[in-house]
Amino acid sequence: MENFTPVSALIGGLMIGASAALFLVLNGRIAGISGILGGLLHPARSEIGWRLAFLAGLFVAPLVYVASGGVLPPVELDASLPLLILAGLIVGFGTRLGAGCTSGHGVCGIGRGSPRSLAATAVFMVTAIATVFVIRHLIGT
Repeated sequence: MENFTPVSALIGGLMIGASAALFLVLNGRIAGISGILGGLLHPARSEIGWRLAFLAGLFVAPLVYVASGGVLPPVELDASLPLLILAGLIVGFGTRLGAGCTSGHGVCGIGRGSPRSLAATAVFMVTAIATVFVIRHLIGT
C-alpha cells in the first residue's frame, strides 16, 4: 500500500464501471474479457468486428495515454517465463471452470447483483489471498 492513491483509484473504478454499464446497455453484452476473447474461437460473422475492436482497445488505450503525456508504471516480473506460462494456463483453466473472469463476474456480474458472480468473485479473492500467503510466507519467494 505504498503508492495507494484513492482519488485516482476511485476515478478509475468509476470509469470501468461506467464503461461496463454502457457496454451492456448499448451492446446487450457483458464486458467479460474471457468471453469476448473466447467468442473469437468460433464467432458468428456479425460478432467479429466488435470483439476485435474491444480487444484492440485494450492494447491501444495505454499507447494513447502515453502519447497524451501519461507515464506508465514500470512492469517488474519476478518470475521465470515457464512459471508465467504455467500461471497463465492455470488462470485460463480457472476462467473456464468459473464460466468467466474477474471482469465479467467481478465488475459486470456484481454490478448486476448476480449471486453466481458474487460467489465466483469471493472464490477469486480467497484464492488470490491464499496464493499470496503461500508464496510469500510459506514458500518464501
